[in-house]
Amino acid sequence: MMDSKDLEAEIHPLKNEDGKAQENHENCTEKESVCKKPTRFAQLSRWRTASFFLSLFLCLIVVFAFSFIIPCPVRPLSQKTWHRKYENAVTYTFLAVEDVDKDKVQDIIFAFRSTNGSSSFNRSCLDEGLSTPCAFIVAVSGTDGSTLWERPVTEDVHWMECGIEQLGGAQSPGCLVLGKSESLTAINSQTGEALWRQTNNFGANYTLMTPLLKIPDVDGDGVQDLMIFTTVREEIKIYIHSGKNGNQVGFPAQLGLGRKAVYLMYATKAGSNYLLFHTVNSLYGYSLKDLYSMATGMEPKLVSLKQDPQWEKKIESSSHHISLLSSGDIRYMVKLPRRSGEDILVVKSDMAELLSGQNLESLWTLNTSHILSKPVLGYYKPDVLDIVLESTVGPNRKKIMIVESGSGAVQWELELNSRAGSPRPATLPTANHRSTFFFWGEYQAEANEMRSRVPFQNLYLFHPSYPNALLELANSTEQIVVFDAVLFERSRHACYVLLTGPQSSEEPGVVSVMKRKLKEDINDSKVMWLGQVSGDSEQYIKDRLYRMRFQSQI
Repeated sequence: MMDSKDLEAEIHPLKNEDGKAQENHENCTEKESVCKKPTRFAQLSRWRTASFFLSLFLCLIVVFAFSFIIPCPVRPLSQKTWHRKYENAVTYTFLAVEDVDKDKVQDIIFAFRSTNGSSSFNRSCLDEGLSTPCAFIVAVSGTDGSTLWERPVTEDVHWMECGIEQLGGAQSPGCLVLGKSESLTAINSQTGEALWRQTNNFGANYTLMTPLLKIPDVDGDGVQDLMIFTTVREEIKIYIHSGKNGNQVGFPAQLGLGRKAVYLMYATKAGSNYLLFHTVNSLYGYSLKDLYSMATGMEPKLVSLKQDPQWEKKIESSSHHISLLSSGDIRYMVKLPRRSGEDILVVKSDMAELLSGQNLESLWTLNTSHILSKPVLGYYKPDVLDIVLESTVGPNRKKIMIVESGSGAVQWELELNSRAGSPRPATLPTANHRSTFFFWGEYQAEANEMRSRVPFQNLYLFHPSYPNALLELANSTEQIVVFDAVLFERSRHACYVLLTGPQSSEEPGVVSVMKRKLKEDINDSKVMWLGQVSGDSEQYIKDRLYRMRFQSQI
């Protein structure tokens, strides 16, 4: 039988435990020397609790401060479109895009010539000691078109280039203005202030060759330098100027290549810098080391001023001539980026030829007609670089071709009516590793519908996702001097910019610069079917392209 105490414990287990606890307490009371109180552990537990609640309190204070007390950075509110006008002025074929005021939104720098600047700054030519009219350089905000800075620089602009790193020793990029009045001026692109000003010594009756070149630091002052080419009669003259203060390095060197030479600077895979000159139908190559030695009379010490053995094999030592597979008038040279370096596209009057950047061997050729503009690059297939060529196919008629750069195969082509001086194409990279393509012209389904009137200037958008559809975005009756497609903010805010008005050789009129957000024009666009109508409706295509995402780089 079960003992009575065990039975009692089974029926009342808690009572039994309480009894044992009471018994133990009594034993501890009787034998205090054996039992010790857990005072230290109890205090430690209290400290841990206090630390936990103190940490929680501090965290809540920090969250509260960042949420309600410390203001978050205010994101610039960009207008969908803005328009700036300048009366009684002429403009130049120049427009630069960079973040001038450091608000993470791209801004616009351009130039116009007038007797007075805009009313917002009220600066005149006389303020800089210039006769009127004179050329003003102006930077306008990409968010709302307001003037960030404006200054008169020279009587007339011969050439201008921005985005030159370390110009004048500044931390931010700058702009260099070559004036027709023998002036050479470096401008801080953030403030518009002059960094340095020099008088050029190009002589009389010279023709400036463009663009100017940014070359490695050859005078040892820690700032990259500038190389400028001019032609006088049949001679090309080379000038090297310090990027830090504008001083001339060495003396002018001469090349006897003719007045119509055009050049391209190229960095080989081995790290050597070369200049490719093309005349009407010939191609020449000079290492930067040779040109530096000609201008200074000294041997360069920089590692970058060296020769590439692969290129030297293709360049004739005496004449510097480079033989090409095809003949014809050379019109443009364009560098094509590759994973292992860059290749060189040589565009001629009737053919395009791709040269290997490693050894100048011909990779492919493509028959073309008269090329209208400098080729642009984009992506028809994901991550496959393509070339956009624009060529003449008849009176007031042109063809747009998208050519795969690896093989020279034509991916897509379209014929448009086109007027003289039509802006060249542009591209913007999209998030699906392709590009959006922009063309100017007038699309007609049948070529025989061409009329005697001057064609309209319509802006079209094309995306490879819909190869049979073309979106007509806008039209313009004004003289377009510069057109460009721009991402005003990183991977967003896709827009296009138009600079319109009379140019420097024409009578003054209204010069305007305008930004339009791409999505707004897509909403109001018209879908043009290029061939068989797809199963998607026009509204579906417009909605898909409206929601299309862009990215800054692919």
